[in-house]
Amino acid sequence: MSETFAFDEMDRKIVEQLRLNGRATNQQIAESLNLIASTVSTRIRRMEDAGMLRVVAVSDFAVHGHHVLIHLAVEVCGRPALDVAEELAVFPQVFAAHLVTGRYEISLLLTLRDMDELSPLITDSLSKVPGIRSMTPAIGLDIVKYGLDTAPIDSRRLV
Repeated sequence: MSETFAFDEMDRKIVEQLRLNGRATNQQIAESLNLIASTVSTRIRRMEDAGMLRVVAVSDFAVHGHHVLIHLAVEVCGRPALDVAEELAVFPQVFAAHLVTGRYEISLLLTLRDMDELSPLITDSLSKVPGIRSMTPAIGLDIVKYGLDTAPIDSRRLV
């Protein structure tokens, strides 16, 4: 976009409505601001196109039946960490897998329906992945913010 984008008061009000209820429809926002839905739609699209607004979906794990969040730190030995992480990432309980630096090379976020799933998952499934030296679980009591904002990289060069 060649012209400079500037928020006006109505843009700010639309953004505020989205912050209050990220699932609000254009019609609901329009009604709350005494506008028509097409105006709201056009303004949202204009803000998105200018890179000034980004809608991000956040899922409530409990709504999907997952009541336990576990952070699992994985120490790797004898195999590239990336290969181990890729193999771990295919398990349905693995919500996120990250390569990290330090004692543990892999950081996993697991979502479980209840604590009874943890022991069999670790002992009967995850521990069978070759290259794992140790795993250290930590229960996630609450997440204040979980965000990821990265640029694409050639991860194979990290090994």
